[in-house]
Amino acid sequence: MPDRNDAWELLCEYTKGDSLRKHALAVETAMRASAKRYGEVDADEEEWGLVGLLHDFDYEMFPSAEQHPFTGANILCGRGYYEAFIRAIMGHATYTGVPRDTQMARALFATDELCGFLVACALVRPSRSLDDMEVSSVKKKLKDKAFARSVSREDIRQGVEELGVDMDEHIRFLIDALRPVQAEIGLATLNS
Repeated sequence: MPDRNDAWELLCEYTKGDSLRKHALAVETAMRASAKRYGEVDADEEEWGLVGLLHDFDYEMFPSAEQHPFTGANILCGRGYYEAFIRAIMGHATYTGVPRDTQMARALFATDELCGFLVACALVRPSRSLDDMEVSSVKKKLKDKAFARSVSREDIRQGVEELGVDMDEHIRFLIDALRPVQAEIGLATLNS
């Protein structure tokens, strides 16, 4: 299977926008942490991370539901990524009909939208950081339908439910997982 450098080159080939690349880095980081927390004993942290990095790599060029992530899946197949990897990416889009039947696939679905939402929450804070963010603040923003309205609250709820975890714990887990990469994903760091 291709390595991290190959995956980054693929992402950059299809994704020119800075915000989508930062989202890919956030989900990669969350998925690496998720491999340890939600994966089986032998879960491959690198594999989980690359699934997070590449889950939306085709979105900028092929954003329609008819194309994303189908086009990306075909590209990944041609680049040597194996079926379980591609199925996890296919499953993160509810409309594909691909079941999330592995922990990796469930974790991707449970982290994708929530990572984007956490970054949005941090960007409107005076600190522009996750360092002082509380779970209660995130949950309050989740209830505000006007805030980050493109983020599917239903996908977040369903993802946490499918993963079989507590919403508060999962939010806290992702905040903590993303803190080390705040600068890379466009946020400030208070404790540096």
